[in-house]
Amino acid sequence: MSSNLHPMLNVAIKAARAAGALINRAALDVESVRVSQKQVNDFVTEVDQAAENAIIDTLLTAYPGHGILAEESGQTHGAKDSEFVWIIDPLDGTTNFIHGFPVYCVSIALAVRGKIEQAVVYDPSRNDLFTATKGRGAYMNDRRIRVSKRTRLGESLVSTGFPFRPGDNFKAYMAMMGDVMQRTAGLRRPGAAALDLAYVAAGFTDGFFETGLQPWDIAAGSLLVTEAGGLVGNFTGEADFLDQQECLAGNPRIYGQLVGLLGKYSKFAGAGDKAAVRQALGQDSAAAESSADDRADAEATPAADGDKPAALPDAPF
Repeated sequence: MSSNLHPMLNVAIKAARAAGALINRAALDVESVRVSQKQVNDFVTEVDQAAENAIIDTLLTAYPGHGILAEESGQTHGAKDSEFVWIIDPLDGTTNFIHGFPVYCVSIALAVRGKIEQAVVYDPSRNDLFTATKGRGAYMNDRRIRVSKRTRLGESLVSTGFPFRPGDNFKAYMAMMGDVMQRTAGLRRPGAAALDLAYVAAGFTDGFFETGLQPWDIAAGSLLVTEAGGLVGNFTGEADFLDQQECLAGNPRIYGQLVGLLGKYSKFAGAGDKAAVRQALGQDSAAAESSADDRADAEATPAADGDKPAALPDAPF
């Protein structure tokens, strides 16, 4: 830890490294880790809980009057009315972790009167440490980082996360992905939103978007992006996004183009945009049904090559 860093950031780094040590030890024999399921495709392990406890113990030992908002334990620790609240995800990318896929991280942010002022994202498998203090820039392993300089969406690499729980608007997300995939150099799905945002800050990717995210997924990463010269908000470009379950980030030029592309899918979009999206999804369904009728007719006459028609997508809701 550096004496030049803000003292609260130094404590957060100490907490993140303590959690990372636990995660790395468990990763040596990941098949022995006990896993439980919070809901469909939403897992928690004993490692998540041990890492969270290590983080909370470190933070509250240094700052017993601070509040805590943590993924696994909520607000059961720390002061309930403090202006200082630590927002913690002890293991972002749990699904990756339990499969031995080495893309996961520890995320710790400090909100002061509702504004994120300190951030740490730590990737224990690579020993990459991303840090930021509001007004002091963003760093990766003590090296100053900046968002990429790309200006054309067609040359950009964009990351995302897929919906995976019952009730997610899967068809709308597929439409979003289709819009982005056709206009960029590539779309990636690493599986850890905090690390996705850190990679935008470092310029490894040019943009990121995802829905269904909680504050602990994006609090630290959002400060990394803004301190690295990027922009972050909801799909319509509004900066007050932390509790809105949609996040869009990128370098300034790419961010603006993504807002133009994805804003119509936001739950905060205007009525006209929402109607246009519903209509487009309905038209896609009508086209699929028409194609199904054509294929059904074709099935009545054996095809020369014997190929079977492909399965159709489900009709939209």
